[in-house]
This record gives sequence, structure tokens and C-alpha cells, in this order.
Amino acid sequence: MTFQLSIEQGTFLVKLARKAVITYLESGKIMDLPKDVPPGLMERCGVFVTLNSTASEEKELRGCIGLPYPTESLAKAVIEAATSSATQDPRFYPVSLEELDSIVFELSILTSPQLIKAEKTTDYPSKIKIKRDGLIVERGYCKGLLLPQVPVEWKWNEEEFLCQCCVKAGLSPDSWLLKETRIYTFSCVVAQELQPNGDIVITDMCQEP
Repeated sequence: MTFQLSIEQGTFLVKLARKAVITYLESGKIMDLPKDVPPGLMERCGVFVTLNSTASEEKELRGCIGLPYPTESLAKAVIEAATSSATQDPRFYPVSLEELDSIVFELSILTSPQLIKAEKTTDYPSKIKIKRDGLIVERGYCKGLLLPQVPVEWKWNEEEFLCQCCVKAGLSPDSWLLKETRIYTFSCVVAQELQPNGDIVITDMCQEP
């Protein structure tokens, strides 16, 4: 299943994410859902909001949190994920209002995760397509997720992607080879600013080879 996103919808969502962060930083309150949300954005969808700082020469991650499963309407999920990404990512101190002029917002709208079925665990790498697929690894209470953009950025192959997702879950890198480990794939449509408060570009990762 893919999620179709127009440039108008993508622009609305990215601006909504930025406004949600500003609202929280100014008032300490979660932004209410606007009344003018386009109908197509009220469907339930998983979404991650990534904040990247452009303050230095190289773009640096400043926060990334999301809702991987379709438990909320997309618009509401964007508000929650954006606010959390800016203020609750344990890897970073909270974003300040002054920083927002040098932060690029990136939204990854997720398809529903699908369990990979394979006769042997060693077949998992052949079931994954780099650039198209994101991964979720589950084993017991441990769970890790990596977006499709991550292995492209780090130039990982399929096995490295699986290993790194296991590490993200707090597991040993080779845990994907154990029968009790469950591997899910998903894809996404990405809407992101070209520069802070700038034009929006849409990338459909679902269509990547």
C-alpha cells in the first residue's frame, strides 16, 4: 500500500509541523488540530518527523521521533511527532525558538509495516530493497526502526541494514538470524524543506527500485 501525497498536502503538513513546534516552544502546550485540515490528511498514518540543523557546513541531525503505526490521523500524528522530535529526543537537548531559522523539517509518511516471510532467516537480505524499504526489528520487548533514507545515507548493504536495525533495537547485530526475531518492512513518502522555511519537495520512496 502506498500513500499518495500532493505538493499542496506536503506543504501543509511541513508547515503544520513547524507551527506545532513554535506553538509548544512559545506556550508549553500541544497545538490543537486546525479546522482547515484537508480531508485526505485525516486518514490514519504512521509518520516520523526529522529535524536537521543547517547551522554548520554539513547538515546535522537535531531530532527524530515518530509514530510508526497508523494509530492517529496523519495531521494529528504530525503535530505529536514534530513536538516530540524538537523537545523529547533523548539524544539531544530541546530545540530553542532561535534555532528554528536554521532547522530543516523532514516528514516521512509511512506505509503499514509488513512482516517479512522467509523459509530461512538467511533469506531476509534478498527480501529487502535499499532505498525503498525501511525496517522494524522486534524480538521480545526489544524493538528498533530505521527509515529507508538511513542505509542510503550510510551506504549500507542489506545485511548491514539488518544488523544496524538490530543494534537500534538494543540487540546484538546478528539477532536477525534468530528464528524468534520478527522483521518488518515499510516504505514512505518524504516531504521536506529545501531550506529552513523554504520550498517543499516530495520524494516517493515507495517507487524507488
